[in-house]
Amino acid sequence: MKSTTLLGLGASVFLPCLAFGQKEAKQQTPNVIFIYADDLGYGDLQCYDGTRVETPNVNKLASTGIRFQNAHATASTSTPSRYSMLTGEYAWRKAGTDIAAGNAGMIIRPERYTIADMFKNSGYATAAIGKWHLGLGDKDGEQDWNAPLPTALGDLGFDYSYIMAATADRVPCVFIENGCVANYDPSAPIEVSYKAPFEGEPLGKDHPELLYNLKHSHGHDMAIVNGIGRIGYMKGGGKALWKDENIADSITTHAIDFIKQHKDNPFFMYFATNDVHVPRFPHERFRGKNPMGLRGDAIVQFDWSVGQIVDALEKLGLRENTLIILSSDNGPVLDDGYDDQAEELAGDHKPGGPLRGGKYSAFEAGTRIPAIVNWPDRIKKSQVSDVLVSQIDWFRSMAELIGATLPKGAAPDSYNRLGNWLGTDKTDRPWVIEQANDHTLSVRTKDWKYIESSDGPSMIQFGPKIETGYQKAPALYDMRKVNEQENEAEAHPEIVYRLQEILKDVRNRHYKL
Repeated sequence: MKSTTLLGLGASVFLPCLAFGQKEAKQQTPNVIFIYADDLGYGDLQCYDGTRVETPNVNKLASTGIRFQNAHATASTSTPSRYSMLTGEYAWRKAGTDIAAGNAGMIIRPERYTIADMFKNSGYATAAIGKWHLGLGDKDGEQDWNAPLPTALGDLGFDYSYIMAATADRVPCVFIENGCVANYDPSAPIEVSYKAPFEGEPLGKDHPELLYNLKHSHGHDMAIVNGIGRIGYMKGGGKALWKDENIADSITTHAIDFIKQHKDNPFFMYFATNDVHVPRFPHERFRGKNPMGLRGDAIVQFDWSVGQIVDALEKLGLRENTLIILSSDNGPVLDDGYDDQAEELAGDHKPGGPLRGGKYSAFEAGTRIPAIVNWPDRIKKSQVSDVLVSQIDWFRSMAELIGATLPKGAAPDSYNRLGNWLGTDKTDRPWVIEQANDHTLSVRTKDWKYIESSDGPSMIQFGPKIETGYQKAPALYDMRKVNEQENEAEAHPEIVYRLQEILKDVRNRHYKL
């Protein structure tokens, strides 16, 4: 049973849970903030050699912390990547963890112990702010958005939540605060469907003249909210509907408010931005300032959000003892459904850096992501690390950091690699597992990458110009050559066999690091 069920019974009941959840602390407990960007590629930040973009606030974190060159998300798409990171369980083990509709039921079930549960049971205040995209309510399509949701983030260990139900290109286009629609407008009750449109509600495919902020390039032609077409159908919302240009300001303000409210106690915050996911429509302070157009403007807006949070920590005297982990959920994509000229204006900027592929792909740019760890109290000098690491290990690494005891069965695929993340252990993770959009799995070691066979197409079929990495025969790439151009499976059958055995053992839960 989770600690959230005990809160109403008083502190005397809750304290024994803390005794089990937290070992004797060896030092002052740090605050922990995950800053999780959306679709931000390995080459999208200035400190990762990104061209045509300036990210001074992220650069500062990198220049005073650890910048990882070989860090991996578990999947090349959002929902499975976030599920794995928050639960410590590979998403491909669980049905229904593909890219979620806006009216999906909760994909992380209340009985699953989450990283937020772990922090909460160790005495932390916990918050999730920004993009969620892991479902709400008990069942798909059965949410009543006009009343408190019967299951929400409070059932997953988060004391406070201010989230987008899914992602910005999907309805409902409202924020959910602690399980209720924020700024709910009773004069405009909300209805959501992913099956059929509502009579009288204009659709993007029929009324391009109403798409005054962004037009679609493919898909995203259903409900129109804020002059932008979306996926799914929606009616109502009124004053509760968000304006895309204000999303970054809104989630950043709520994040800073949470920090202020909990400045005297340890806190964990999962701050998941919408940048640089489509639709890209930043605040007018940022629009038109970057030569790459709206996608470049969105990267700059993300950098601004980072700077605002760091500034708030400094003003409150919390900066030294706050561990910040900044990363992304998966690799980059340029045209992902809106006519924002991301492809035309990219120029020499390579969102995936030197890597092949991108979002959705089994190739390296799908899951190798920027990752920066900054903790002034413990990390005293700038480092660049090429140690092989995976976000799946954040769960047990953070448990080690704060001395938490995990219940049996929690975080089954996560391992304690705290030394890697804090720069004290240069030993590579023996392998990482990567999941592509069609569930094709890869095994990545420091020097080699094995991609299992797949019947999928060689290119994404629904719009983005991205190589999938799918091949009918298994592929093996020498990662010392960086860009996965030469399939060396036939030349090294012994390596193929070894990596196949690792994948088989991981699938069967037999492999231990």
